[in-house]
Amino acid sequence: MSSHSPSEGSSDLTRRRLLAGAGLAGVGAVLAACGSSTKSATPATTAAGAATTAAGAATTAAGTATTAAGAVTTAAAAATTAAAATAGKAKGDLTFGSNYSNDKPKAALQAMVDGLGNKDVKVKVNTTDHNTFQDNIVQYLQQPDDVISWFAGYRMQTVAAKGLIGDISDVWAKADGLGDAFKKASTAADGKQYFMPLYYYPWGVHYKKSVFADKGYKVPVTWDEWMALLEKMKADKITPLAAANDGGWPQMGMFDQLNMRTNGYDFHVGLMAGKEKWTDERVVNVFKTWEKLIPFQQAGVNGRKWEEGAAALGAKEVGMYLIGTFLTGQYKVQADIDDIDFFAFPSIDAKYGQDAVEAPIDGFMMAAKPKNPEAAKEFLAYIGTAAAEEAYLKVDPSAVAANSKASTANYSAIQKKSAQFVGKAKQISQFLDRDTDPTFVDQVKPVLAGFLEDPKSIDGALKALEEKKVAIFKA
Repeated sequence: MSSHSPSEGSSDLTRRRLLAGAGLAGVGAVLAACGSSTKSATPATTAAGAATTAAGAATTAAGTATTAAGAVTTAAAAATTAAAATAGKAKGDLTFGSNYSNDKPKAALQAMVDGLGNKDVKVKVNTTDHNTFQDNIVQYLQQPDDVISWFAGYRMQTVAAKGLIGDISDVWAKADGLGDAFKKASTAADGKQYFMPLYYYPWGVHYKKSVFADKGYKVPVTWDEWMALLEKMKADKITPLAAANDGGWPQMGMFDQLNMRTNGYDFHVGLMAGKEKWTDERVVNVFKTWEKLIPFQQAGVNGRKWEEGAAALGAKEVGMYLIGTFLTGQYKVQADIDDIDFFAFPSIDAKYGQDAVEAPIDGFMMAAKPKNPEAAKEFLAYIGTAAAEEAYLKVDPSAVAANSKASTANYSAIQKKSAQFVGKAKQISQFLDRDTDPTFVDQVKPVLAGFLEDPKSIDGALKALEEKKVAIFKA
C-alpha cells in the first residue's frame, strides 16, 4: 500500500486475473476461480466482483417518512438478531466518521450500526458532507474517529502508507464469507490488511425503462448506435445526457469509460499508474471523442451536483445518465426505482468491445491510533459479516454485498443485474480517483473541468498535466 504507482507486474496480473472467468455462473464463482495463491501484496485497485450472493431487500414503497423509518427499524431488528453471534467483549464509546451524507445511505448506515450485537459499545456516527470528507481525508485523519468510511484502491493504499490508518489483519484472519479478491483489495504493499469492504456497485448508463418503451428507443451496443440514439432524443426534445461535475469526480467516470473503450483496459491502468503519457495521441483521441458528446449533455456541468442529474433523469428531463447504481438511492418512490435500468457503455473499438467495467468497492478503515481499539476492531469485524451488509442493503438496495453469505432472497432488479454485469466483465477498474495517486487526482480535476468548459484548451492542459504527473510519480 504505497503512495507511488504499483509495480507493473503485480498490477497487470491482478487486474487481468480478477473476474477473468467471464461466463461462470455468477460473481461468487468467478472470484473462486480467480483467487490467487500468491502471498505478495497486490494493489487494491483490483475490483472485487463479489457475489451472486449479496444482501438486501428493497425498501417497499414509498416516499413517506413513516415508510422510510419502518424500513430502518426492520433492518436494524433483523441485524440485531443475526448479529448476536458477533457480540464481543469490547465496551465504551466508539466514534464513526462517515461520508454517507445523503438521506438513504445515511439511514442505511444507521440501520447497520444499530445491528451491532454488543450493546456495551455505544457507537456515535459523525457525518460529514461526502465531497468535503473526500477532499480533506489526509487532514481529517490527523485527528480521526475510531472507524472511518473510505474506499478500496489506491486511495486506501496511500493513507496507509502515510501511517494514518491501522492494521486490521487480525480481524481479517477471522473473517468469514469474504473472498480472496476482496482481501487483495484490502491489502497494502506490506501484505497487511487495512480495509473492511461493505459493498460494491458498477457504473453504467442509466435510463428509465418507461421512456425507452414510450419512445421505442433501443439499448445501444456500439458507438454508432449510441450517437444515433442521442440524435433521436435531441429531435424528441429530450436532453440526451445528464451531466454533473460538482466536486470534480463525477466526470472522471466518463473519462474512464471512453479511455477503456478507445484504448483498452491495459492502457487505462498504465495511464493511471503513471506509466503512459497524458500527451499521447491515444489520450488526445479520448478527448476528441468526448467532445462529440458535449452537444448532447446538460449545460453547466461543472456547477451541477450528481444528485441534480439524478433528479433530472427521474423527472424524464434527460434520457440517460452515466453514473453508479447508487443513483437509485435518490428516489423515494418504489415505482421510480423499479423504472430504472442501465446498460454497459457502448463499444468504440471492437477490439476492446465492452469487456471492461467500473465497479468500485466501499468500506471502512480503523484510525492508526483509535481511542477504543478493541471496539473498533470488533465493529469492523461486524461490518464484514452478512448480517451487517443485509441490514444496510435492506434500507439502501443500490449496491451488492461483499460477503458471499449475505442473502439474495429479496434482491432488487438492479442488484441482480449488477452482480451479473460485474460477473461477466473481463476487466474491472475501481474509478479514476481510486486507481491513481491522490495528489495526482487533484491535478486531473481542473483539466477535466476546463475541457468541459472549453474543449479546445485540452492540448495545453494535457501538456501541463504530463509535467505534473512526472514530478508527482517520481516523488
